[in-house]
Amino acid sequence: MTPTWLDRREYPFASHWLDTGAGRLHYVDEGQGPTILMVHGTPTWSFLYRHLVKGLGDRYRCVVPDHLGFGLSERPAGWSYHPQDQARILAQVIETLELKDLTLVVHDFGGPIGLAYALAHPENVRRLVLFNTWMWSLRGDRRLEWSARLFDSALGRLLYERGGFSYRVLWRHAVKDPRAHAAGIRAQYRAPLADRVTRYATWVYARALLGSSDWYESLWRRRERIARIPTLLIWGLEDPAFGAFLPRWRAELERAEVVELDCGHAPPEERPAETLAALERFLAA
Repeated sequence: MTPTWLDRREYPFASHWLDTGAGRLHYVDEGQGPTILMVHGTPTWSFLYRHLVKGLGDRYRCVVPDHLGFGLSERPAGWSYHPQDQARILAQVIETLELKDLTLVVHDFGGPIGLAYALAHPENVRRLVLFNTWMWSLRGDRRLEWSARLFDSALGRLLYERGGFSYRVLWRHAVKDPRAHAAGIRAQYRAPLADRVTRYATWVYARALLGSSDWYESLWRRRERIARIPTLLIWGLEDPAFGAFLPRWRAELERAEVVELDCGHAPPEERPAETLAALERFLAA
């Protein structure tokens, strides 16, 4: 059933569902042509990529899942929601839908979740598009480690589950363009995180900033498997969390093109026209 809060003018896509065994996963599957798989992070969902789906759906097949615990997907009680488990579910989606020769688009936690598939199956990934993300351990990062330790506590759980900290504080701080916080858009991000149950996965992700460090590091050790895949880095330079990560990606990805934008953490939301234009050029090339 379509929730009453969903704005079909902004998000005019048919809903599709996949029973993953862990829970019922929602995804968008629009258009025909070469496949583009878009992977979101936290506290977002497939709504983040709506401008790209609208702009590319006449030439490409755009597949955009909502991770379990986010967006329109189920929130199964007792499931882990750890990013490494989300990565296994994403691989299941790719295999079940028989997605081939992918352009893989990732943002935020979607980076390690999606790139885990690229590292395991580089032969099935034709291109990479990265928005403000990472894929290595954050231990020792003074800018992030203190806050990550706070979130991995009873107080952190209270902030996330009772206070909606991920969207009400972090998202508003990281996303700089005020247009991204207009009332109608804000409602589409806030509504899927309406109570403690729907916010639980955001707290798990906060704990996973450090808690999944060994997994991130295992991904980073294999980075040479994706180093020569043609890559587009579209980066919000004003992102207080991940803006500084761009040079590290640049140094490791041998075939990377870079588009720097004067925005915060979420280029598809803050600079949709520039993001779409850059992506169209990259795909055409």
